[in-house]
Amino acid sequence: MVAHMRMPRGGLPLLEAKELKKSFNGTRALDGVSFAVKEGELFGFLGPNGAGKTTTINILTGLARADSGSVWISGAECTGNLKASQHLIGVVPDESNLYPELTGFQNLCFSGALYGMRKEDRQLRARGLLESFGLSDAADRKFAGYSRGMKRKLAIAAGIVHQPPILFLDEPTSGIDVASARQIRQLIADLHRAGTTIFLTTHYIEEAERLCDRIAFIVSGQIVRIDTVAELLQPMEQRHVMLFSVSHFSTDLIRVLASTFPDLGFAIHSGNNQIHVESKEPIRVGPLVRFLEDRGIEVAEARRVQPSLEEVFVRITGIEADAIRREKEKTGGGT
Repeated sequence: MVAHMRMPRGGLPLLEAKELKKSFNGTRALDGVSFAVKEGELFGFLGPNGAGKTTTINILTGLARADSGSVWISGAECTGNLKASQHLIGVVPDESNLYPELTGFQNLCFSGALYGMRKEDRQLRARGLLESFGLSDAADRKFAGYSRGMKRKLAIAAGIVHQPPILFLDEPTSGIDVASARQIRQLIADLHRAGTTIFLTTHYIEEAERLCDRIAFIVSGQIVRIDTVAELLQPMEQRHVMLFSVSHFSTDLIRVLASTFPDLGFAIHSGNNQIHVESKEPIRVGPLVRFLEDRGIEVAEARRVQPSLEEVFVRITGIEADAIRREKEKTGGGT
């Protein structure tokens, strides 16, 4: 599989991964992964469970060594060298790495101390971040008493306390409630607008579509496509798609529909009794509804579907997007 790479205009890469390969017990986890992230860019990294997302982010952040290949950040080679990259990166893992017995303020100050910040500077920075992230009222509460959403916000604050050139976010909205997830997405968007370079892994495709400048799809340790959201969606925008919700259908319905309407493409979503119809030309609803109702199939709804990144992902990878969410919920992590 060959990745199609398109860098945004202008600017030099802040992060470069070159031909990363990694195997575990003879099984290839990464097979020549290469990409570049521009300064100020929000770069999304999408793939199913086991695709190589966590392995990649561990290598990029110095937590694991690649069998071969190299990592460059701000023009410096940081391959497998945590000390060389530590001051250049902020890392927010999908599970909190902060201390439950410390308060929010103490956690941020301790994180600043790890990066060599002076006491006065780290305390000032901690107070500022708590205010910006809406956590001032909880500054002196122990981290153990925070909600999951508050914990995630503080973890992001800790990741940028030393103002690194690039921030790595691994599944930042996984496992938190809807309202908190919305706050985290807004926080990420604000950081991006302020100029922070962000590398984001997520299994929520709609989240990547909403936030990212460019997105890489990784499957079985290989990147199969890298492009801007607009370029990924462009082929889909040239097609017309409708979804028909019906009372029931027979097993041979797709064959009959395809022979009757040869210019249309059909697919059935049996789980929710829906028929997916696609065409290069505008779809005439009337003939389809009459055809179905003449066969005793009631049409409850017929609606036009706007192109989405989820459809693009399915087309490129052959993997249903909701399968990623199910795998994540079942395993609680990725590779």
